[in-house]
Amino acid sequence: MKYYTGERPAGTAHVRVVNLGEGDQPLDPRLDLMNHSPDGFDWGYGGSGPAQLALALLADAVGNDAIALRYHLEFKNGFVSRLSGNKWTIPADYVRGWARAMAMVDRRVGQG
Repeated sequence: MKYYTGERPAGTAHVRVVNLGEGDQPLDPRLDLMNHSPDGFDWGYGGSGPAQLALALLADAVGNDAIALRYHLEFKNGFVSRLSGNKWTIPADYVRGWARAMAMVDRRVGQG
């Protein structure tokens, strides 16, 4: 099982990818795809740090850069900007399910 954890100790946001049985590592911010926030991730509002986090989460969980680029702002607005507190955990399956649902909506309205 794969999941993501975010913590904001002393005001600095850190996000890690955890693969059960394999350990954890920092989430790649994917600045190569789009550089919303060279200063790092954040959450709980609609700014550049949450946009970078949404992009990185989608790219990692879905494994498809085009999908991550297509949907990351919607993911930021609908999910990342609503995360509250200094600590959270989200399963990769949730992120993948969210992306699948968005792609289905696009196909139904002829955008995909």
